[in-house]
Amino acid sequence: MKKNIIAMNASIMIGLGSILAAPSAYAESLSDLQQKKESIQEKRSGVESNISDTEKKIDNLHDKQLTAEEQIAAIEAKIAESTKKIDAKNAEITQTKKEIEALKEEIKVLKERIAKRNEVLKERALSFQETGGDVNYLEVLFGSSSFGDLIDRVGAVATIAEADRDILKQHELDKKDLEEKQTAVEKKLASLEVAKAELLEIQKQQKQQKQEKAALVKKLKQQTKKHEDEKMGLEEEKANLAAQETAIKSAINLEQNRLAELEAARKKAAAEAKKRAEQAAAQAASQAASQATESKKQSSSSGSSAKSSSSSPSPSSSSQSSSNVSQVPAVSSGTFTRPSAGYVSSTMGERWNKQHAGIDIAASGTVPVVAAADGVVSRSYFSSTYGNVIFVTHSISGQQWTTVYAHLSSRQASTGSVVAKGQQIGIMGNTGHSYGQHLHFELHKGAWNYSKSNAVNPLNYIPN
Repeated sequence: MKKNIIAMNASIMIGLGSILAAPSAYAESLSDLQQKKESIQEKRSGVESNISDTEKKIDNLHDKQLTAEEQIAAIEAKIAESTKKIDAKNAEITQTKKEIEALKEEIKVLKERIAKRNEVLKERALSFQETGGDVNYLEVLFGSSSFGDLIDRVGAVATIAEADRDILKQHELDKKDLEEKQTAVEKKLASLEVAKAELLEIQKQQKQQKQEKAALVKKLKQQTKKHEDEKMGLEEEKANLAAQETAIKSAINLEQNRLAELEAARKKAAAEAKKRAEQAAAQAASQAASQATESKKQSSSSGSSAKSSSSSPSPSSSSQSSSNVSQVPAVSSGTFTRPSAGYVSSTMGERWNKQHAGIDIAASGTVPVVAAADGVVSRSYFSSTYGNVIFVTHSISGQQWTTVYAHLSSRQASTGSVVAKGQQIGIMGNTGHSYGQHLHFELHKGAWNYSKSNAVNPLNYIPN
């Protein structure tokens, strides 16, 4: 009997020890949550740093764009200035051409005058040829009627000779003047044409510079748009990380509360075990003191036990209420359950020249959507692409998971709320970037990010 009491006390103490020692496993889970929280904070800090870097890039691109636009404005001013100069040169060329036309008229007159002079000279030359080219001064002398007439005749001959020399001299001067005017006008016209060609070349280069700057501005705008889109993605990732951090904090608080409740329950169980051990020891001592009447007591005890056994009430059967759950998928025993009824209309992979990071489950009518596993809603909001969407963060065997439920017609779980596996969180819909009623379901092994690098194929984890 004493051995039995020792064995009983040993077994009770072993059980009590296991009850008191069990929270260490949960403490490890709490430590995992703390590590996840720190990891999310670190990622969030990294994302914020990336956002800051992207903003600097955007500001730098804006400065370059502004500089290029200012340069374009300066080039346009130069083009306008060169255009004015070209117009001025065109006006000078037009005026010079008019001068050339006027000069042509003068040249025509000069040619006529030269032609007339040539006729006079021809007549004189003919006369000289007929007379041998010499003046017969005897004829002039003897042909004079008086001495005065003689003087007049000699003067007339001298005047004619002098006139011939003047005609020849004027002829040479007119020819020289004509040649100089032609040369001057031609040089002026050529100079104007050269100046105009130079201005046109400058303007061509200016227009080329403008095109290059315009192409640079276009490229800068494209780069700015790319970085702005990247910033939007990073900001959404930051918001999701912040939501996940809040969800992890909520999970830590819930875990701490659960551990506190569990600790209180274990202390109560330990106290009850100790009390039962004390009662068993007292009963054993009482039985040892009454050895003379032990057999009688045993028979009496057996009779009492039989009577007690025969009078024990039979357990009552409990009734189960049934409800119509035909549209709600049955909760599976695996890690994740199917989030909604319907057929898989699109699988994960390449689609429309981009990566489809989840699966689509389609069905008509009012189709409930349930949580695929226990977790905390990290975000519940309306997205321009996802429509009504819910993000749920899960911690399963030390591994963080994230599930995404998109295009819902309505959401029944708010940010920060704790959801159970199979609990309804929304209704299948057609909101956001969607082409028909369906549930877009994503499963991420880790946190959700903009590039969706942690996405895994849900069909490998949920029942078909």
